[in-house]
Amino acid sequence: MTNLPTEQPAPPTRPSHGTTAATKSLDRKGRSRPATRWALLALGTGALLFAVGGRWDIVAAAWISLVLLLQFSRLSRAWSGALWIWSAHAVAAVFWVQESAIGLDPVVVAGALALAALQTLPFLADRLLVGRLRPGVAALAFPAGVAAAEFLITVVSPFGTAYGSLAVTQYGDLPLLQVVSVTGPWGIGFLIAYFASTVNRLWEQPTWRSGLVYLAVLLTVVLAGGARLALAPATAPTVRIAGISPGRTVTDAQRAAFARVPDIATASAAQVEPAMTAVENDLLAATRREAAAGAKIVIWPEEAVRTQESHAPVAVAAARDEARRSGIYLEIGIRVYSPAGPTHDKDEALLVDPHGKVLSTYQKAHPIPGSEQFTPGDGRVPVADTPYGRIADVICYDADFPAMMRTRADIMLVPSHDWKEYGSAHTEKASLRAVEGGYSLIRQDAEGLSAAYDDEGHVLASTDYFTTGRQIMVAYVPTHGVTTVYDRIGDAFAWLCLACLLALTATALAGRGRPS
Repeated sequence: MTNLPTEQPAPPTRPSHGTTAATKSLDRKGRSRPATRWALLALGTGALLFAVGGRWDIVAAAWISLVLLLQFSRLSRAWSGALWIWSAHAVAAVFWVQESAIGLDPVVVAGALALAALQTLPFLADRLLVGRLRPGVAALAFPAGVAAAEFLITVVSPFGTAYGSLAVTQYGDLPLLQVVSVTGPWGIGFLIAYFASTVNRLWEQPTWRSGLVYLAVLLTVVLAGGARLALAPATAPTVRIAGISPGRTVTDAQRAAFARVPDIATASAAQVEPAMTAVENDLLAATRREAAAGAKIVIWPEEAVRTQESHAPVAVAAARDEARRSGIYLEIGIRVYSPAGPTHDKDEALLVDPHGKVLSTYQKAHPIPGSEQFTPGDGRVPVADTPYGRIADVICYDADFPAMMRTRADIMLVPSHDWKEYGSAHTEKASLRAVEGGYSLIRQDAEGLSAAYDDEGHVLASTDYFTTGRQIMVAYVPTHGVTTVYDRIGDAFAWLCLACLLALTATALAGRGRPS
């Protein structure tokens, strides 16, 4: 009797470094054809243009763009795919710069390319790790990477959340946005990226478990946010706050006067002081009217008063006298031009009490990169105890830095100065700080959208500089805020995401997380 050789089973193979198991499966089904991949890239990039934190944002675009770009990444070779993902984010960054009318100078372009590289890292991490980890664990690589990358942008770049934060694209979805009171803005980025990871998992290998897990997470977040909104006290003590910007006539005359001199700081008083004084008098008269109407707190925008260094004490004294006469708390924004040069200029906010005493003088801590040259302040947010709660103040771009805005306050005043193409988007971004910090936020914008928000993100009042000759906003603002989880634990969620990504990488490299 002859012994026939038996066929030995082939040993199990591990997905190669350049091809994931998901990609192999898709190759067999014919879904990784070049046309499909390029369509995913084109559609994903197109959707990304409307999820950059600009005036043309579409809420759904953030969710759709990550789904499409992640699938493109998984169907591509790791490094060539990463290069295309970087290109998509670079295009989106340049688009944001253009739609916001910021101007494409070399500093801005370099910043945009660097941010795009950082935003590419989560895609690369997913591409390299997903085939080396069990599906349930691998699903966390991309969302953890996105949250970590968003956080790192605020740590290593001067842009804060002005660009690169998915949370700002969800403006108006209050039940969803309540999660930032726990996680900071990084929680929204995690949820959107987790959605993309889950959809791609279902796309590649349908399984009810992964879909149900994500649905449970999302429903928990949305229902908890809805409960927070519904269970908030129906009535609370409020204070009437008026936001005042100078009239269009006097600001146009001041702009014309400044255009006629080569240097505002060294120009003669006769050349610029009449226009400056006209703006100051206009603000003082409007403040007097709003105080007579019942306002207890009045806020002027950033750089409401523009003055030469020699005249600054006179302008401040006039504001102090008005606060004392009207019996109000007055927040004034003042720009001081120094003959010593732009780096010695000051962009300040002063809070004056009803006795005419200056309670705090705050210097803007985050000058706009490439635009403002003055020396920044120390970033210590002043807080004053008043009969209307604890009042804090920062200036404009400072509100794009969540860590700095974690301040125990009841009311946050944010004098600001934007421009037409960016004013609305910038004010909407600032509303997230109110939910994160548990305080009401009043942002009076010299040339943009002024708005007041409560600690849950509800719009209490708003007015647009470009739709009225005189921008005056009146809001009844709660005098008591709340203490949030985010205020207590800070960026712990972001650090946890970064640690999770590092742990997943270590597990994959050790070979202990290979798919079963």
